[in-house]
Amino acid sequence: MSAYDADAVVVGGGLAGTAAAIAVAKAGLNTIHLAPTAPPDRRTSALMRPSVDYLRQAGLIEDPAALGHALTRIRIIDATPRLIRAPETLFDAAEIGLDAFGWNFANARLLAQFHAVARTLDNLQTRNAGVTAFGPDRSLALSDGTSLRAPLVIGADGKKSLIRGAAGFRTRETAFAQSALVCDLDLGRSIGGASIEFHYPKGPFTLVPAGGNRANLVWIDDATVLAEARAGGPDALVATFLEKSQRLFGTIAMASPAFVFPLGTLSVDRAGADGVVLVGEAAHAFPPIGAQGLNLGLRDVADLAASLAAADHHQPDWAIAVSTDYSARRASDLARTGSVVDTLFRSLLADMIPAQALRAGGLWALKLAPALRKQAFAIGMGQR
Repeated sequence: MSAYDADAVVVGGGLAGTAAAIAVAKAGLNTIHLAPTAPPDRRTSALMRPSVDYLRQAGLIEDPAALGHALTRIRIIDATPRLIRAPETLFDAAEIGLDAFGWNFANARLLAQFHAVARTLDNLQTRNAGVTAFGPDRSLALSDGTSLRAPLVIGADGKKSLIRGAAGFRTRETAFAQSALVCDLDLGRSIGGASIEFHYPKGPFTLVPAGGNRANLVWIDDATVLAEARAGGPDALVATFLEKSQRLFGTIAMASPAFVFPLGTLSVDRAGADGVVLVGEAAHAFPPIGAQGLNLGLRDVADLAASLAAADHHQPDWAIAVSTDYSARRASDLARTGSVVDTLFRSLLADMIPAQALRAGGLWALKLAPALRKQAFAIGMGQR
């Protein structure tokens, strides 16, 4: 009798964890997915075309337009009072022959679709249990009092990952003074398929299309400013939203409660080792700049699938080989994306005149130079 309860255990019930569980099961492994019940995720995710292409190829979705809303344009407005300001810049997917840069999905709706796919896989068992301890022999103690052991363990259990900490992965974390306020808004005039970013001194105020006259708001500012704004009640919030959006879209009404999330960055020294791999926010976390969070998590899952496909599962150390190969595949993407997002976020907050000049000059170059615009499109969409 095998000492293992499954070939692989995936820990974490979010979008990245569920996508990973499906990918592992589709690789032919007997898989247990530990996904404790959690409150509904009211956030949205803007997934760029390469991520959507992966979802379709992996059989996770069929038509993105049936679940999400197309992002056809990105409009950047410098709303700062700085001495050197950037020009208003518009990026249109049609410039590079695409109908959309990507699609904006409601997380809860996308997760429900993933669950529907998971239920079709006979070798994937989902359990409503969390992990309370993780041992060096890849054994897991569960919240329901049982235990499991598998040669391959995938940690997709978020920023405070128990798997990451217990397995000894080193992290680098930076907390920012800024937080993000998110909610849904009904606008007097539709923003169509355009994601509109008003860049303010302490962070962007971004409206993302959510169908019809609805938009998802992500407002980044000092944590104290957002807490005070939220404490003022819906009417005061709407007045602030009208001011921040420069009244470009007519009336504004709140379509959901507002939530505030602290911001920071997290990176790991490596994404896999000794039969353990990390995906999603267990491996990386960024401010919601450039729509990189779940996009990067899905690239984790795609590389995990590639590592599983390349492995000889008949070898006794196959899981260690998978984790080593996965870590090598993810290293450059994680380093590059982390650097780009961190630089972009800090550039938005820079008060020094040389930094303002560099940022404004960069946007002028993107506005006027087609070759640079195409390169920016590729980076923004996460093309590899």
